[in-house]
Amino acid sequence: MFEKLFVLVKNNAEKAFLDNPGIPAVYHDSMINEASSSIIEVLKNQMETGRLNDLVRYFQFSGITGNSLVLSMVNKFANKLNNFYGLDPKSALSLSNSLIPPVMQELVKQIKTEQNKEFTLASLLSKLNGNRADLSGLVNKMMVA
Repeated sequence: MFEKLFVLVKNNAEKAFLDNPGIPAVYHDSMINEASSSIIEVLKNQMETGRLNDLVRYFQFSGITGNSLVLSMVNKFANKLNNFYGLDPKSALSLSNSLIPPVMQELVKQIKTEQNKEFTLASLLSKLNGNRADLSGLVNKMMVA
């Protein structure tokens, strides 16, 4: 599940990194990991703070631009770029904005159109909660409501 997210980030990162020649190639893989973990951390936080309904609605009716969920991911990744890789805040935010929104757009698209039952919103949310509960019934009810 998270491997697919990593691949989405990696596929989008090439363009974002090419547009920013100030990033040494040696950091590319670790930055891809940071971007992936930023997305996972924000999604997991949504669940842990009782905003599962908002999370389901995001994937159901996603308006990527200006969405607070995506903005949280962008800011989290930009902070990591600034703190751990020495990018100035403006460059970090620019790189984060060029990477995270397209990844989330593709993630939503894949979850909505995925024929493989392995990559569904319910399976993503179950992975985020550590497979402690099968959330498919709950997610299906929320999607109908």
